[in-house]
Amino acid sequence: MLTEIRRVGNSRGIIIPKPMLKEAGLEMEAEIVLERGSIILRKPRRSPRQGWAAASRRIAEAGDDKLVWPEFGNRDDGDLQW
Repeated sequence: MLTEIRRVGNSRGIIIPKPMLKEAGLEMEAEIVLERGSIILRKPRRSPRQGWAAASRRIAEAGDDKLVWPEFGNRDDGDLQW
């Protein structure tokens, strides 16, 4: 498929047909790299724990962050001063 490279301000852009984006799994953002003279678009690589901090804050704000298992104390914990 040929597509026209269009002027977009000081940059250039192309129109990617919606079915192609859907098949590639691209929705709102894409990682773009240059490999051996080719421009490659792919799904952004995400950190395995991305979003965990925000989810933890939401859980804490909802008051749903109680311990599931009771705490396991140490024999001398009572002697500690904080």
